[in-house]
Amino acid sequence: MTSNTCIDVPESDAGVCPFCDYLAGRRPYAIVAMSSSVGILVTQEVRGKPHLLVVPSRHCETILDLTDQEAAEVLVAVRDVARAIDSAYCRPGIAVWQNNGRSADQAIGHVHFHIAGTLDEGGTEWGPVPEVSLSEAEWVADELRPYLRRAP
Repeated sequence: MTSNTCIDVPESDAGVCPFCDYLAGRRPYAIVAMSSSVGILVTQEVRGKPHLLVVPSRHCETILDLTDQEAAEVLVAVRDVARAIDSAYCRPGIAVWQNNGRSADQAIGHVHFHIAGTLDEGGTEWGPVPEVSLSEAEWVADELRPYLRRAP
């Protein structure tokens, strides 16, 4: 799907969307919860304590492509993830961000929201960051599942 906008969306390698592959189970990823419309994933990039993604199941390049129903379901999932981080990790702050287009630092051409508990020194990490193993990301997913009252 190509947006009919002026936004310059990054292209995926060989036309394959990594988020679509993760949600379909074709590539391994730590998935906290998934429904027919939304997936909640633990990223291996350590930008916060912890750092999760909320991704619509349908391939949409930018926020402009979401239907009203998808937008509502995604935002409820974002809120629920923030609540789960608050309950499980008791961070002094929670950051939520979403980028559309290369010039806005969108790296993958599938709309997604980042939700991260703040770091001990405050804020979240924006530069190059270490990556945890898939098993460590799965551990975070296991920690958060009990705090998500319902699947997205």
